[in-house]
Amino acid sequence: MNSKEIIYANLEHRNPVRPGLTFDNNRIDDMCWGGPGSPKGYTQKRWIEGQYEYYDDMWGNIWARMIDGCAAGEIFKPAIEDWTQLKDYQIPQYDFDEMVKSMRQGFAESGDKFKMAGMPGWVFASSRYLRKMDIYLMDMLLYPEELKQLHEKVAGVYELVIRAAGEAKAEGIMFCEDMGTQNGLLFSPALWREYFGDLYCKLFGLAHECGLKVFMHSCGQNRQILEPLLQAGVDCFQFDQPTVYDMADLAQLLKKYKAALWSPIDIQKIMPTGDRQIIEKGVDDMFKHFEGGLILTNYGDLKGIGVKEEWDNWAYQAILRKIEDTKQA
Repeated sequence: MNSKEIIYANLEHRNPVRPGLTFDNNRIDDMCWGGPGSPKGYTQKRWIEGQYEYYDDMWGNIWARMIDGCAAGEIFKPAIEDWTQLKDYQIPQYDFDEMVKSMRQGFAESGDKFKMAGMPGWVFASSRYLRKMDIYLMDMLLYPEELKQLHEKVAGVYELVIRAAGEAKAEGIMFCEDMGTQNGLLFSPALWREYFGDLYCKLFGLAHECGLKVFMHSCGQNRQILEPLLQAGVDCFQFDQPTVYDMADLAQLLKKYKAALWSPIDIQKIMPTGDRQIIEKGVDDMFKHFEGGLILTNYGDLKGIGVKEEWDNWAYQAILRKIEDTKQA
């Protein structure tokens, strides 16, 4: 099996020869990426004031991050501070042909790799940034109609990006929606159904019509909505903290829907320990529960989670040994 075939086999639980691998720094990587580029007329601005770096995004939000802190930071000033601004708010305008061109450039030297189109946001992520998280959560109860209008505007952007990904001959789309806390959802399952259920079905359905697999990243404990998400059309969950779940239960659910898990060795409870034995046992546990529907990766911001490159490489080498042992078994 080549790289693309290995990814597909894991996504569909068709007896892959090994887990998919997406590691950086000249390690095995079965995927290549393409993105839509920037919307028309947008060029990011960045500036430093004291210990903070500020920057804008394509939606008009202003972000702030500590210079020595994590890579992203938090929203400092949202673009829509008052609902009276919604009527005249201008969403980012993408040029369809330019998006297709940008993605094809990313895929130009893909060879036999799985071609992934990265989405520049998603419905919840983009909308909560536009309002700022604490305000957004109150909006869910106080301003349902305004919030639904905002979601429709945002979803319209991603519909166009999905269509461009299909035109560019991508094989999957990847988006990020952090909907959980350590113990559960940020909001009730009923609110998820009200605000996201139909929109997600529509967007995932469009992706599948375009021949695209659907990959969803989400941090936190989202067990209450995993089955509805799978029913809506998610083909693979990208979790960075798999041990926040009952992993046996999660594995059973994914097998039921023939969906995959894409994950590093847990970045919260395992990798930051710096204990080689614990890290290598974490590798064993991932194979034990998810082999046959598994894509393994590294976390892209080691500094942000307090992990040394040496620890990260312990995990990678343990994965390679486990793959070799499985071949010989």
